[in-house]
Amino acid sequence: MKAKLQIIQFLSLAVIGLLASCSTPTEDGEGQEGFVDSLKSDGPKETVTFEGLLDSQLLSGAILIYDQQNDEWFSNDFERAKEGRLPASTFKIPNSLVCLENGVVENDSGMIYWGGEPRRMEVWEQDMTFREAFQFSCLPCYQELAVEVGEDRMRETLELMEYPRMVFDSTSLNLFWVDGESRINNYEQINFIQRLQQRKLPLKESTYDSFNRMFVIEESTDYTLYGKTGWSIQNNQNNGWFVGYVAKKEGNYFFATNVDPMPEFEMENFGRIRKEVSLQALKELKIL
Repeated sequence: MKAKLQIIQFLSLAVIGLLASCSTPTEDGEGQEGFVDSLKSDGPKETVTFEGLLDSQLLSGAILIYDQQNDEWFSNDFERAKEGRLPASTFKIPNSLVCLENGVVENDSGMIYWGGEPRRMEVWEQDMTFREAFQFSCLPCYQELAVEVGEDRMRETLELMEYPRMVFDSTSLNLFWVDGESRINNYEQINFIQRLQQRKLPLKESTYDSFNRMFVIEESTDYTLYGKTGWSIQNNQNNGWFVGYVAKKEGNYFFATNVDPMPEFEMENFGRIRKEVSLQALKELKIL
């Protein structure tokens, strides 16, 4: 009887030891359960493409495209796509959402009035709707709106939406997206726009409805293109963005392009080239 009891105790200890070994983290910090889960899926596919597209235009940087239906990423440089840059005017996307959500602007038809002061671009020297201010990328309009929102509401709403790595205080509230330490990368741009498109941000339906009308660039029978450009200059370094997504019947394709001009680049073309190389990449994948 005593011998049987010892055998049972031995077997029990062996089972406990086996279970413990299965939940013990490996040297790289991943438990056995996580390792098993990792064997169930290869994860998203990454395809290197667009080689030479930026070089041919005398640009450096990264084009990143995400095919949501097939869980596949495309880029010329996946590592570069992880490097943060100032969001520049792509920040007008979350800034618009902050304004709409907090009632600073009622809807996309709300008026933004010009006070008559000189502005850097002639198209900005007029009264315009909120939709026009977004599409004309009116920097002084959005600077005034950010100040009206205020530091507390800006910070609270950005945190609520999980928009990453914005650095500001009351003294930089009107320029932190074009100058300073704020940073966002291509992956983070796509993550935010994807959650926006899926209405997974904690926002009112009216906020989504108004902003979606502002976000449209082009509509056709085959697709709708949504997007926003951005351009900042810090320490004499030009930083160009084009971000958004293409909605088609079969699904959505998200993109984020960030480029810097090479020394020999003709800067008068920088305003259009960010968008052009992005559209060319989308055409190469037969998305457009």
